[in-house]
Amino acid sequence: MTTTVDLRGRSYLSELDFAAEEIHHLLDLTEELKKARRAGTEQPRLTGKHLALIFEKTSTRTRCAFETAAADQGAATTYLGPGDTHLGTKESVADTARVLGRMFDGIEYRGSDQSVVTDLAAHAGIPVYNGLTDTAHPTQSLCDVFTMREHSPKPLADIAYCYLGDARNNVGNSLLSMGALLGMDVRIAGPAALWPAPQLVAACRTVAERSGARITLTEDVDTAVRGADFLHTDVWVSMGEPADTWRERVTLLLPYRVTRKTLAATGNPNVRFMHCLPSLHDDRTRLGAHLRDTYGLTGLEVTDDVFSSPASLVFDQAENRLHTIKAVLVATLED
Repeated sequence: MTTTVDLRGRSYLSELDFAAEEIHHLLDLTEELKKARRAGTEQPRLTGKHLALIFEKTSTRTRCAFETAAADQGAATTYLGPGDTHLGTKESVADTARVLGRMFDGIEYRGSDQSVVTDLAAHAGIPVYNGLTDTAHPTQSLCDVFTMREHSPKPLADIAYCYLGDARNNVGNSLLSMGALLGMDVRIAGPAALWPAPQLVAACRTVAERSGARITLTEDVDTAVRGADFLHTDVWVSMGEPADTWRERVTLLLPYRVTRKTLAATGNPNVRFMHCLPSLHDDRTRLGAHLRDTYGLTGLEVTDDVFSSPASLVFDQAENRLHTIKAVLVATLED
């Protein structure tokens, strides 16, 4: 792969830390690595590297993607779950970073506060990767834009996508940031009280002036989804929020539930549905059954007839976490 982009030694903490051409490089590298894995021709580029994976929040896709990506590329991983470190309790983030930086080649962090992953990167002396914080999920947005690129004949700058629901969360923030950076048509549909923070919106609008991105924030679903190529959503209550938040969110967000009617309102027969997972699309989980019994809803942020339909790309997304994370590791750690 011939390119002038060099990301060796870089951390991946949030989308707006990167230039558009650097994200395009990661997308192209993802495509190359995915094709090689499927063809059985993948060559390890990270043999002898070691990664520390710090998980203060539980994970399925992020952990599996980092561990499998590293293994495919010849790197070893050490998993540090909740309670496995003294991070922020008996030892400062800076001191933990200095210790791990002398033992590992890269650090992944998944937790709450963005300042933790920022401090790790400031003091470790090695690349640090944001596997999720309360305000950003950049490995997810990279995966999402790669999935959209795979499933649309349009150039990225011509793709329109809409995020519906609670857009103040990490996924909403990251989808807004990534689309602004890449010059895409980004729509946010939800109650104004649940829009991304004004500071982030202002930063994204500034980026959009350079990239040509179109950014729309509205409470009107029909306006937001009209002509969209992709509809995104996420759960209405994030990890760590109190259980009594559900009643308020259901009341606020029910108009933004993704249903067959929402798909039809796009006017696009080829519109596709996306979700970072896990999803409350049916009542086959304990939480899903509780919400059914409490609110009379089978499926919450999306109905099962959308989630399980041919329009749904959710499992392509899930697989692509592996390929995009692998691209980030190779780009930043390869000698």
